[in-house]
Amino acid sequence: MKIYITGVYVDDQEKAAKFYTEVLGFKIKNDIPVGEYRWLTVSQNGEDGEVELLLEPSVHRAVAPYREALVADGIPLASFQVDDLAAEHKRLADLGVKFTQEVTDAGAYRIATFDDTCGNLIQLIEMV
Repeated sequence: MKIYITGVYVDDQEKAAKFYTEVLGFKIKNDIPVGEYRWLTVSQNGEDGEVELLLEPSVHRAVAPYREALVADGIPLASFQVDDLAAEHKRLADLGVKFTQEVTDAGAYRIATFDDTCGNLIQLIEMV
């Protein structure tokens, strides 16, 4: 068994697609119209066999209170691994990404957390 797809709830799929591709560097894997929304996924390289991240519309009534509580408590919705956290932090900060937690040493890893502009906090982690 392996993880095939996971998701984050986003306020605006178009804005999310732009942020997750142009800023974070993911590639669009699927972009299929489904009514007024899209089945919109990104992955590391946009290739088959990669774990996909679904940019899910945040329209369900449970999403807003859930995300608001996570953000209020500073809890990331997802975590992405990077090879060099200091370099990635600088790259993203230079692009205007707002960090809610700066690079922090946490024993066997380093972490930082940013606002994805779509309603979520995302953690970056570097294993050391």
